[in-house]
Amino acid sequence: MAKSYNIPLWKSSPFVRLILPLIVGIIFQWYLQIPFYVNVVCMIVLVAFIVGFNFLPIDKHYQYQWVQGFFINAIIFCLGIFLCWQKDIRNDVNWFGKYYNDSCVLVVKINEPPIVKAKSVKADCIVEAIIQNGILTKVNGKLLIYFSKDDSILPPQYGDKILINGGLQQIKNAGNPGGFNYSRYMIFQQTLHQVYLKKDKYILLDEHKENKLYALVFEARQAVINTLQKYIVGNKKVTGIAEALLIGYKEDLDKDVVQEYSNTGVVHIIAISGMHLGLIYVGLVWLFSRLPFVKSSAITRVILILGCLWMFSLITGASASVLRSAVMFTCIIIGKEFFKQASIYNSLASSAFLLLCYNPFLLWDVGFQLSYFAVVGIVFLQKPLQNLYYTKNKAIQYLWQMCSITIAAQILTLPICIYYFHQIPTTFLFTNLICVPLSTAILFAEIALVIFTAFLPLATLIGKFIYVLTWSMNALIAFFNKLPFSLLDKIYATAITTWVLYGFVILLAAALLRKNKMILKISLGFLFLFVGLWAYGKTLLTQQKKMIVYNVSKHTAVDFVSNNKYWFYGDEEFRVDGALQNFNLKPARVNMQVEESTDTLKALAQQEKIWQFYDKKLLIIDTAIKFETINTLLKVDVLLICKNPKVSLYDFTTAVKPAIVVLDASNSMWKIAQWKKECEALHLPIFITNEQGAFVINAK
Repeated sequence: MAKSYNIPLWKSSPFVRLILPLIVGIIFQWYLQIPFYVNVVCMIVLVAFIVGFNFLPIDKHYQYQWVQGFFINAIIFCLGIFLCWQKDIRNDVNWFGKYYNDSCVLVVKINEPPIVKAKSVKADCIVEAIIQNGILTKVNGKLLIYFSKDDSILPPQYGDKILINGGLQQIKNAGNPGGFNYSRYMIFQQTLHQVYLKKDKYILLDEHKENKLYALVFEARQAVINTLQKYIVGNKKVTGIAEALLIGYKEDLDKDVVQEYSNTGVVHIIAISGMHLGLIYVGLVWLFSRLPFVKSSAITRVILILGCLWMFSLITGASASVLRSAVMFTCIIIGKEFFKQASIYNSLASSAFLLLCYNPFLLWDVGFQLSYFAVVGIVFLQKPLQNLYYTKNKAIQYLWQMCSITIAAQILTLPICIYYFHQIPTTFLFTNLICVPLSTAILFAEIALVIFTAFLPLATLIGKFIYVLTWSMNALIAFFNKLPFSLLDKIYATAITTWVLYGFVILLAAALLRKNKMILKISLGFLFLFVGLWAYGKTLLTQQKKMIVYNVSKHTAVDFVSNNKYWFYGDEEFRVDGALQNFNLKPARVNMQVEESTDTLKALAQQEKIWQFYDKKLLIIDTAIKFETINTLLKVDVLLICKNPKVSLYDFTTAVKPAIVVLDASNSMWKIAQWKKECEALHLPIFITNEQGAFVINAK
């Protein structure tokens, strides 16, 4: 009887070893910005060491093999540095940002079909040339354009070229505490500038240039959208979910519905991901295993399956999440078909390695992180979880199998979900058990609708079937979302607590699987460390006393924070529009771990336009006021001007003495410019939220 050998993961999955130094190199380059020539010199030296190592005697070669391994890892580390440097558009000598000023004229090509927004038309563009002093210079780089929405004029379409005369603005973050790092996200998309154009601010050129393949993909995508909108009618919320589920089109999604899906732990259903491609893969395998001349040929089967998967990926927009899933399945399929003993971990690591070589900035993509953690969780934990319970009843056993998959994926994604979203959906097991089969049926029905769209009676019937299923899924999600304690939100988490929590989760799983008491004790050590860090952080947060003036376009929003409570002053729209509050204010409140106070804070007192908050005095001016009515000089810590009041700061010199003047984003730009000049003339410190982000001041 042949002896079986248990090959360690480290040796059976070489890409697991290779991807670690690559990731470290990418992180080093992004945060340290290592000069290009330094990295090149290091790589040359390392390659020379590798070459020289091969000239050692054989006995020394094997004795110091670990040295060779170190050099190889160091080279891959340098490769990660190079890839990150190369992908950063700011390092490109031909990037238009190196030449641009307001007197330049840009030659811009519309790179994708424009997207119609509520008040504008958004278009991703490529800058092809820059004209300065009559000299045309070929450049590259991306630009985000918002065209003024005018029903009488059709905005430029995909492939059109236009001339722009300056007016570009650098993309910045809102600067609110805990807010999304939008500027970094756009840098990862190689886009650092944006511009708003009215119809008289650009010239449409006669030249039209488009990529035939991309044009075909865009036409196919639009045809699918038109088909869905034609046959799935009656409720925009239903149509929006159907479009997102099949091809990842999110422009028609209702924000409240998306929030409900997120709160119940099934938002992955409406984001094209590994689950969608996995379902299509299963369907393709079933189909091609029954077709003559295909089932007997592994090469033909792989080519057809991968061709269909990649075609679907392109039609869905070839987003980062789609490409990630497509590459992952490509590696898994090839490994399964041609290398029967291939490690699934090696297939996953190789797909991640290829994706990071293509775009190292995917490392910061939340979907990228969640996808791989979920798949690794399923591969690592699903079988052990399933083996915990067995029954001869096939229906119950299948149900438990589905539960084990959901739980396994949730275990490894839980820490990162808490870090990014600060919430845990308690009903995720039930919602996934219901919605995954439902969404599977909807997905295959939508594919059938697209195939049979020419047969009107059949297409109409399929459309109604999809409508009923999608409406039912939305209703079930809404029901679970309204259940008491269906969501534990505003959970405190930092990068350090997340890493420590991952240490506990991974070590605990390893200890239980291997029945190792030592690993179990180490995992409990991580748990105690996590609890200690969490308690320390929460204690610090209960001592906070601060005032925040948020940067929200055309709105006024102020939070007075005392310990674990806040009191809000600002526009009523924030109480009515949940999306407006969730995007602009909620991240800061979650970050500070505060709840709204039902009564006015004890430390907060108001007298007319003056607010006293602990030792800080705030004067809010949102209407015209006559300062000569103030008999004595009023000293305030903060003067907040909002809503474009008709006032002049020159009137303050005899009535009000502010330590700093704050202008929020509810003021118009021309008024802000006027007050800025007045502050400079009066030598008054000024803070402009439009330019500097949220204004935060601590009290005592």
